[in-house]
Amino acid sequence: MSGTMPLDAAWRAAHPLPDHESHADKNMRGRVLLVGGSMFVPGALGLTGEAVLRSGAGKLQIATVDAAAMHLGVLVPEAAMIGLPTAEDGEIATDAAAALADPARYCHTLLIGPGMVSQPSACALIDGLLPLLADDQVAVLDAAAICAARAHAPLIAGRGGRVILTPHHGEMACLTGVSAEEIGADPVACAQSVAGTFNAVVVLKAGETVIAAPGGETLLYSSDCVGLATGGSGDVLAGIMAGLAAQGADPLTAAAWGVWLHGEAGRRAAGRIGPIGFLARDLPGEVPRLLAEG
Repeated sequence: MSGTMPLDAAWRAAHPLPDHESHADKNMRGRVLLVGGSMFVPGALGLTGEAVLRSGAGKLQIATVDAAAMHLGVLVPEAAMIGLPTAEDGEIATDAAAALADPARYCHTLLIGPGMVSQPSACALIDGLLPLLADDQVAVLDAAAICAARAHAPLIAGRGGRVILTPHHGEMACLTGVSAEEIGADPVACAQSVAGTFNAVVVLKAGETVIAAPGGETLLYSSDCVGLATGGSGDVLAGIMAGLAAQGADPLTAAAWGVWLHGEAGRRAAGRIGPIGFLARDLPGEVPRLLAEG
């Protein structure tokens, strides 16, 4: 694993998160547009949305299938809600991106994919929204948007390194066409290759997570917290990264700090609740104290 660095205290000290001044208002602390969810997983965005806010972002808009929007608004009352047309399969309709043009232009970070299953729906959102982003906006692609990204390499690469991709090994196999076994044999090389091809930061999630930047910088974070292997854990991670990026952290810094915060939140939840059986919803509440401690 030559050319890699540990995601340790020294790296974090050399790459601090933005420091908010005392007069910073909620707009200065960053705006996130979160797009995803489905009738199959209607609550996923509740986990992601709370993680966005617990990581320090100032404002959050959640766009999801219309039938779930009101319920999510109660679950995350701090967020503004946008109900989107729903396809027959319970996913976001493929013509929904038009309703999100203005919110996409206004946000600092656009997060697409948590709680989605349909690749056509995710493809339509990527096609419709990424071209609207300005050079200083960040996009995070998660879950169904990872597999959909395979058809959008030129569009993503044209974002100048301001896209974060968050695959686990199965999603990386879908993204690359390489088997999960081959990816597991050399995850560093795989993450570095995808980072170069897509000109994006790649977070290849596993017990040892690889964070690869398009310029070649590669970080490793090892976790012995088996309890993080639970439904919704990845939704929380994506929200933390999006929230940090919205506050002004560059994509690599946001991704790396997000991985560390997520992993350390898991360790604390394991110590407080038990090594297995804590829930993804137990993670976001650990983030503010971790941020304060650095």
